[in-house]
Amino acid sequence: MRHITTNTTPTPTIRGIADHSWQAHGRCHGLPAKEIDELFFHAARDRAAIDAAKAICGGCLVKKACFDYALDNEIRQGMWGGLTEDERRPWHARVNKRLDYARVKAAFEGRDVHLSDAEREAVTRHAYVRGWSPERLAYALRLDNLDWARDLMRNAAHAVADRDRYWGQAEPEAATDDEYAEDEDASDEDSEDAVSPVQVPRQAQTHALIAALRKAA
Repeated sequence: MRHITTNTTPTPTIRGIADHSWQAHGRCHGLPAKEIDELFFHAARDRAAIDAAKAICGGCLVKKACFDYALDNEIRQGMWGGLTEDERRPWHARVNKRLDYARVKAAFEGRDVHLSDAEREAVTRHAYVRGWSPERLAYALRLDNLDWARDLMRNAAHAVADRDRYWGQAEPEAATDDEYAEDEDASDEDSEDAVSPVQVPRQAQTHALIAALRKAA
């Protein structure tokens, strides 16, 4: 009799800025320091080392967490997340425009995540639509200044009002599950007219994402 086994090791979720527990799940974890230096901090044109490092990163469960760690901490040297310094350079250049809804969801779950400007705006707009108080937003974004949280909520209110005025929509709080479903099933021709409460890009707007954000809120 043949038995089929699978790797059930869970992929660590986003927990917080200071949480390094994901590193223990990396395929490079435990390698000798000399080998790590040779493979992951290789010379610029050492193709053999680059290929060997990429082979290790290819099947790593925490490759994305590794990549995010390099971006969040401005680590530009070495290979992180399976990408070399040159390959990560464009990501570092536009890190404040990054919009990763896994990180937005993590912020709603109360995790101390290093959000980009675009991700903070998404959190703020969704918080406003869900009726959060400035105090609750300040806690979620780790803001020390409550007036700052009030300003963010005020800006979100203006942005949502302008959006609804432009599109002629009703108040966002009145949106129902059926309306979300209709928006999800809209054709490509109508996709540019569809607006979600947190400005979710079309390719990222799924029932699972909407349900997760609602539950987190």
